[in-house]
Amino acid sequence: MTEVMAPVVALEDEELEQTLRPRRMSEFVGQQRVKDQLAIALEAAKARDEALDHVLLVGPPGLGKTSLAYIVREELGVGIRCVAGPALERKGDIAAILTGLERHDVLFIDEIHRLNRSIEEILYPALEDFRLDIVVGQGPAARTLTLDLPQFTLVGATTRTGLLTTPLRDRFGMTFRLEYYDASDLGTIVRRSARILDVTIEDDAADEIARRSRGTPRIANRILKRVRDVAQVKHDGVISNAVAREALVLFEVDEQGLERIDRELLGAIVDKFGGGPVGLSTLAVSLGEEPDTIEDVYEPYLLQLGFIQRTPRGRVVTELGRAHVGAFAARRDDQLF
Repeated sequence: MTEVMAPVVALEDEELEQTLRPRRMSEFVGQQRVKDQLAIALEAAKARDEALDHVLLVGPPGLGKTSLAYIVREELGVGIRCVAGPALERKGDIAAILTGLERHDVLFIDEIHRLNRSIEEILYPALEDFRLDIVVGQGPAARTLTLDLPQFTLVGATTRTGLLTTPLRDRFGMTFRLEYYDASDLGTIVRRSARILDVTIEDDAADEIARRSRGTPRIANRILKRVRDVAQVKHDGVISNAVAREALVLFEVDEQGLERIDRELLGAIVDKFGGGPVGLSTLAVSLGEEPDTIEDVYEPYLLQLGFIQRTPRGRVVTELGRAHVGAFAARRDDQLF
């Protein structure tokens, strides 16, 4: 498989992100139902000295799917191979990964719904019977060579279950759906991350960041790092509630966790299209964004808040959404969130 050299900055960000990831099940905050069920399966697999059954993790980005894959590896005490679904372009790519696995290892495939269909066909016998079928030669002289594989665990992560083919989805023994976090759990995550980053943060400041993090740990950690910068550059390094609010104003994150582009989307529907309905493609052109970006990145949280609706005729801003646009405009006039 072709190796791509990532920029040094991206590598440093990834290393920092890794330090904030929980390493053990006991460190993982929230998702209690998933943790309880997965912990039982892990204990049973270790007691029987078997590979854990294949696991499918479903949910929006940033909720901890990758962290759980690493926790499974850590709890089992085995190795892990990680790859993104779109990166597996040729049959040889997945064959090289599968033959390199050790007994009970974890294979983590992110964005598994974007796997090439030919790759899926190789995975089917590998997941069920732990064998790899390789076709050697062409035409009448072609023959199938079967290689035995060690028992392993596939952990797949996806944000869009509906795009998974039924044969692939059915080969997962366990499917866990991760939900958005409440503010209490996010506050705990922010305090833990602050300790790891060696930053002093007051409890009400951690709660303020948590409330504006869209129910997503990744966003909470991202905001915390930016607030830390403001505290270090403009203050004494301690994150108080006043410092947190100052930073959140600077980075244009309002009380509901909406950022500038979210408010522009709401404002465009209200101001340019009378509150809707407006078609997705028309809305995308007015914002200078791709329709897929609006649908997959911006709309889910606005739908969760009840600020917009998807109708057969297009997007409509609700009364809640109108109220938020109006309230924000009034606060902006006063230079306050």
